[in-house]
Amino acid sequence: MSSEQQGDSVDPDESQDGSNNTTRVSDQDQDPETDDSSDESKTPDNPRCQPNVQVSSGQGSTTGPGPGSGSVESNSNSLFSMLQSRTIRRGLFVDPSRDNFRTMTNLYSSMSPAADSVNLSTQTHGAVFNLEYSPDGSVLTVACEQTEVLLFDPISSKHIKTLVEAHEDCVNNIRFLDNRLFATCSDDTTIALWDLRKLNSKVCSLHGHASWVKNIEYDTNTRLLVTSGFDGNVITWDTNRFTEDGCPHKKFFHTRYLMRMRLTPDCSKMLISTSSGYLLILHDLDLTQSLEVGSYRMLRARRTPLSSASASRSSGAPRQGNDSSKIHPHREGLSPRNSLEVLTPEIPGERDRGNCITSLQLHPKGWAALIRCSSNMDDQEWTCVYEFQDGSPTRPPVSPRCSLRLTHYIEEANVGRGYIKELCFSPDGRLICSPYGYGVRLLSFDENCMELSDCLPVQTSCLREVRSIYSHSDVVLTTKFSPTHCQLASGCLSGRVALYQPRF
Repeated sequence: MSSEQQGDSVDPDESQDGSNNTTRVSDQDQDPETDDSSDESKTPDNPRCQPNVQVSSGQGSTTGPGPGSGSVESNSNSLFSMLQSRTIRRGLFVDPSRDNFRTMTNLYSSMSPAADSVNLSTQTHGAVFNLEYSPDGSVLTVACEQTEVLLFDPISSKHIKTLVEAHEDCVNNIRFLDNRLFATCSDDTTIALWDLRKLNSKVCSLHGHASWVKNIEYDTNTRLLVTSGFDGNVITWDTNRFTEDGCPHKKFFHTRYLMRMRLTPDCSKMLISTSSGYLLILHDLDLTQSLEVGSYRMLRARRTPLSSASASRSSGAPRQGNDSSKIHPHREGLSPRNSLEVLTPEIPGERDRGNCITSLQLHPKGWAALIRCSSNMDDQEWTCVYEFQDGSPTRPPVSPRCSLRLTHYIEEANVGRGYIKELCFSPDGRLICSPYGYGVRLLSFDENCMELSDCLPVQTSCLREVRSIYSHSDVVLTTKFSPTHCQLASGCLSGRVALYQPRF
């Protein structure tokens, strides 16, 4: 969830020089042979998309029968019906926040800058590229342009520690592995591991990327750290065996124009966004295997999930890319692990123009993908939500070969062109916080701030604005919700971090 100085040059070959840290993403990074953008295609106005929609109180909240309202049997039946309705599409367990959306909406809609909000000096650390809370919400870490990492107590807004010269170049992303251990990555091509209990020195430095390292993920099942960079490589690091000299690593995947890489919460999928407007999805993920995939042009031509090895032989088609029989011989005849799908997400009004997918996030329950993209002309930005359609979808997908369906979108303020703005989901997945010019705005799927699965539209609809807050004097680059408190943080290009919490 990195939000770095968006001067991200996308071509890994060009990113090696690192001479100008404010280089911007441009359409020059696009593959000239695959650029289908056209200046003639204009985006029509959409009267449905009215961002200034006021949030009304929720309706349809189920309440049990009151005293004297009926017999014990009727009360128990009503209670059973209520519980049954709450567990629909939830499995065996009930989400306790499901019936509290009105309370949460009121809390989030009353968000205001905290009186003692962190106000950082811009003289030493530069722009704020990424914010990350520890899993228990006790520490807020800040990745800065000028090689520093800052740590704060988010409740008291007190400064805890500054990691001076944490790297030799811009710090792009921070990822906690647990409540104590966290990793940082940088334009100096390295990843560093840190322990909150001993911040005077790094646990170790990891070397393996050939260009700027932009984001970090962590597979809690295998305890593999996963990183991606502008060299086009996705690399896995075995933290089970790390020492002061590093830990074993191997290249897992490679593609050109790589921007962001994310793992779903259950680590069953990997999504990769590119500056060429493509999303790559690796299904049934197995990070213990390396993939030998061909050129990006081959991937673009395929445009569908890779078939199993047996299906490839039966059709007589030449094998290209991932050969499942070599990687998983025991899965002969089955759907292969790490099957690849390449698709072009639908963007409202942008069907005939190329797009650069700059920011990529995933719903905390794994239901949807959230992207922010800009047109190749850099004159428009969009935030879009795509529902995952696994198995037999209840609604027709955009195309038979696409496992993502556009459900919600909104046009963004075209401020700070060329800089990537990192969005985020709230911990319960009901709200999206989006950098919006010199502030942030909270977006919901419907006027009641309900869960995505409860308000999936039949047709694509506009995200609803819950609240806009302007508290910065420069372009906001990154946002983050606290995982444990009703708190939100944002960081801007001039280096200020603002905290927001409900005002009572």
